[in-house]
Amino acid sequence: MNILQDLSFFHLIANASLLVQMVMGLLLFVSLMSWWYIFQKMFAVRAAMRQTRDFEEAFWNNPNLVTLYQQASSKLRHDQGALEQIFAAGFTEYVKLKKTHGVDSAAVMDGTRRAMRARFQREMDHLESHLSFLATVGSVSPYVGLLGTVWGIMNAFRGLSSVGQATLAQVAPGIAEALVATAMGLFAAIPAVVAYNRYARDIDRLASRFESFSEEFSNVLQRQP
Repeated sequence: MNILQDLSFFHLIANASLLVQMVMGLLLFVSLMSWWYIFQKMFAVRAAMRQTRDFEEAFWNNPNLVTLYQQASSKLRHDQGALEQIFAAGFTEYVKLKKTHGVDSAAVMDGTRRAMRARFQREMDHLESHLSFLATVGSVSPYVGLLGTVWGIMNAFRGLSSVGQATLAQVAPGIAEALVATAMGLFAAIPAVVAYNRYARDIDRLASRFESFSEEFSNVLQRQP
């Protein structure tokens, strides 16, 4: 028996038991999906950080809120950053309540803050989408791979029961194919965990900037005549 041939990667997968092959297929699919979300989230977070920085500069450099609102409203929805949409939602509600008779300043500001909080929550839901999938892949994939490993080792030892004398050539392929499942589980889990931690930290920083801007914008509106 040619042990090197038996221990080649594709040969091990092809000769694995059905359950181990199913586990490997599931892990491969999950890994591809996680990489898709990793790259998708990378571009989304980078764009959100760039748009937030640009709008903060535009806001503090332009004292005319009406002009800034008109510029924001003239853009298409997908071209507006999250912070820009929070600003637009707050300013729209502020102007609407200001034009309503019988509404005092406290009620105007309270309604403005509620509108910004609602927009803030929707933007955070969008930014955090698919993060739970990455967290699930990172925590569950090693155990799924371990299931395939345990099953493969059980099959390898069951096969030895019909052999009079066990040799390395008889044991190695079964053990190796079982360990491939663990390796694939780790291959799926490690990038997902790293990406989740990175993007969760970046999104938390964006959330802090959004909340700080909402408070500062509220203060600016309170000083309006």
